[in-house]
Amino acid sequence: MYSVAMLEKELVAASTEPLILSLLSEGESYGYALIQEVKRLSGDKIEWTDGMLYPVLHRMEREGWIQSRWGEAENGRKRKYYSLKKDGKKALQKQREQWITVSKVFKRLWKEQYV
Repeated sequence: MYSVAMLEKELVAASTEPLILSLLSEGESYGYALIQEVKRLSGDKIEWTDGMLYPVLHRMEREGWIQSRWGEAENGRKRKYYSLKKDGKKALQKQREQWITVSKVFKRLWKEQYV
């Protein structure tokens, strides 16, 4: 049986906001769908929990980056949907620039090891 190496919690925490903003830039979503999409995109290396995700969503909503609305799921249950606001698009652009800078530094540092 093989084990998927999970990312360190500090790296997961640091990447949560830009991941949420990036996902919501593609369209409205709800918490469980965000959790599942990050898990899928990371190849099961990032696993968010409800207890980690919802406080971040609520903080981002207070910051004015995202908004929420209650809607009904296909099964008739209530579900809270989140979408990106104008300030969220600005925050995403700023965070994207920062992550690109960090990524470029790592690529330069590690290029010899992966050539």
